[in-house]
Formats: sequence, C-alpha cells, structure tokens
Amino acid sequence: MATWLEGLIALVLIIGGVFLLIGSIGLVRLPDLYTRLHGPTKATTLGMAGLLLASSVVSSITQGAISVHEWLITLFLLITAPVSANMIAKTAMHHDLTPWKRTQGQSLIEPASRQASPDDQHETKDGKLP
Repeated sequence: MATWLEGLIALVLIIGGVFLLIGSIGLVRLPDLYTRLHGPTKATTLGMAGLLLASSVVSSITQGAISVHEWLITLFLLITAPVSANMIAKTAMHHDLTPWKRTQGQSLIEPASRQASPDDQHETKDGKLP
C-alpha cells in the first residue's frame, strides 16, 4: 500500500476518533436530554462515518474489489440517527421532561401532551370544529 494512502487513512481515522470523543464527552457532560441528543446524533455519527470510510478503503485495497458492507452500514447509520433522536425528543416532550433552565427558546417547547391530537379535532355534523 502506498505511503500517502496510509497517511490519508490514518488522518481519516484520527478525525473520526476525535469526532467520536467529542460526541461521547457531549453525551456525558451536557445538562439535559434535549442537549445530550446532539452528541450522539451529530458528532458521533460523523465519527463513525469516518471510521467506516477508512475501513472501506482498507478493505477495498486488500481484497482488490470495492467493499460495500461499510457503505451500507454508514448509510443506515446516517438515516437512523436523526430519526431516533427525533423519536427520543418527542418522547421526552410527551413525558413533560423540562429542559435545562438556561436553554434558549423555552417558550417554543410547549409539552406535546398539552397539544391537541388530530383525533381530538373531529368535525361536527355542521362542518365546524368543536
């Protein structure tokens, strides 16, 4: 393997490791659930994508063919991380989990349990909402 390619792979691994470290520290250090979601969904996802990209390059070179496994894992990770974070945040809102006192935009965080669900807004026979 060429020296420049080994250096590039090492650089991508280091960058991915730094993103993983930052995401993990954010998960531990941030004060509430809403801010803790940013660590694993943003930084850690980018870190894992970097590690999988480096693994794909190494596997492709050693096997002599393109390695698709790492690309599929990366695609699945990039699709599922934001969706799972959204579901976790919605669950926290339904359980009236209050954000940290210094969180900005708290007036926008009306608990989801107090909002009317679509099932509660049935039209009456005269076509008006109750």
